[in-house]
Amino acid sequence: MSKFIHKSHNVTVLLYHLVFPAKYRRAVFDKGVDRALSDICLEIEKRYQIHFLEIGTDDDHVHFLVQSVPMYSVTKVVTLIKSLSAREIFKKCPYVKKQLWGGEFWTDGFYASTVGKHGNEKMISTYVKNQGQEYTKLHESYQLSVF
Repeated sequence: MSKFIHKSHNVTVLLYHLVFPAKYRRAVFDKGVDRALSDICLEIEKRYQIHFLEIGTDDDHVHFLVQSVPMYSVTKVVTLIKSLSAREIFKKCPYVKKQLWGGEFWTDGFYASTVGKHGNEKMISTYVKNQGQEYTKLHESYQLSVF
């Protein structure tokens, strides 16, 4: 859960819902990549003032609910997460590099939105946690009805 961050002259709760698609929208998020991504995010937390509240992956993209400080712009947070995670995922899961023939892990773009502490944080948190589950159910029912 998010918390108030107290600095010498301010108190903040800055929450962002971020979505990063894999390059070429390739389905690269398996259990190994998910585990590596979680470990990488824990390391990022230790080095930077970014806290990962939730991480939810689907086959070809990942959702983050992160908390940061006002010294980091959204672009800075995105750049940090993307660059560090891409480099480390390629190290920890070298088979992924073969799936992404261009040598890049993430697309250039991203989705970012702010999340209110008292408004819809819980809803977004649940959404990120359940990422991919609803799609799988819909996809399975679609396949059953088509065939």
